[in-house]
Amino acid sequence: MIGSIRNFFALIGLLVIAGLVYALVKLGPSYHILSGFDDKALAVYTEMAEKLLETGNMADATVWKVPVKAGMSADDVEETMKFVANEHNIKNVGELPLYKEIQAITGREQRYMKIFMFCNAMTASRMTAYSDAFSAYLPCRISMLEDKDGKLWLYSLNMDAMIYGGKPLPPALKEEAVGVKSIILDIMNRGANGEF
Repeated sequence: MIGSIRNFFALIGLLVIAGLVYALVKLGPSYHILSGFDDKALAVYTEMAEKLLETGNMADATVWKVPVKAGMSADDVEETMKFVANEHNIKNVGELPLYKEIQAITGREQRYMKIFMFCNAMTASRMTAYSDAFSAYLPCRISMLEDKDGKLWLYSLNMDAMIYGGKPLPPALKEEAVGVKSIILDIMNRGANGEF
């Protein structure tokens, strides 16, 4: 009986060791690559994974979402966002009032949905000089959306994965990207609260 128990635990130990060796062989190269990523990469992907598990929606996991203060109209928010963008010397390079387009097609009233595009051309140039793929993030977009309950929200793509999600950006470019992130969040937060 004691010999059988000893053999059972020996087998479990052997399986654990085999599992560890297998994991080391399979994950070792990945760990080496990941060790070269930005120090904040793990935190960024952990936060995304938590939001994905919470919502079941990858889009929710990759955006910033700010509620608009009660009593503020879409026009109030738009005026404030444009003021803040101007204050930061970032250009409003386009607006897409999607709700009007949908109304024109369907002939029915639609909930408010408008996309604002902001860009600093020189920052955009430096980002795409580093990686052509960054062009997909340009220009920085903020959407203002009326939810199904009539409440306004501001949404923008969470830039953390772009800034911290891979190998560290060159220091000057990273500083510039963090600056753009700060500006977009300022536009959203002050816009949502009418803070000139």
